[in-house]
Amino acid sequence: MKKIKSRTANKPRKAKATKTSAPQQSSAGKARAEGIRLFKLAGRPKREDFLAVFGERGPVMTWEQRAAAGVPAAKFQAALKAKQSGR
Repeated sequence: MKKIKSRTANKPRKAKATKTSAPQQSSAGKARAEGIRLFKLAGRPKREDFLAVFGERGPVMTWEQRAAAGVPAAKFQAALKAKQSGR
């Protein structure tokens, strides 16, 4: 003969409270996030686009270096169109 378990013996479990604080970003993480933001602002250019606008060093330059060269991320697409129309 089988024993029948009573359902009242099982108590519902309480949900645990979880922390919702954002994790701390390191300085490298902040720099990477800023670079990605500027990359999106520039219209997600390809390697060939950097080569066309900045020359051989274009793909390895940082966004700060590119801005110092005269083309900030916000103006990249305009500079690319000017280079492509001048060919």
